[in-house]
Amino acid sequence: MASSGNSGGLMSSAGLVRYFDSEDRNAIRIDPKTVMAFCVLFGVFVQVLTLTVA
Repeated sequence: MASSGNSGGLMSSAGLVRYFDSEDRNAIRIDPKTVMAFCVLFGVFVQVLTLTVA
């Protein structure tokens, strides 16, 4: 019979927690406000294209 206790979920996710906790000094850092502004501008661009092409 299979054990009905701990399925080992915590042990399997421990590596992911350690991976995402470490910060690389060479990683690209983008401000969240920049990402949101890009998304809004891209959405406006798509809407303008939809209105002009269709």
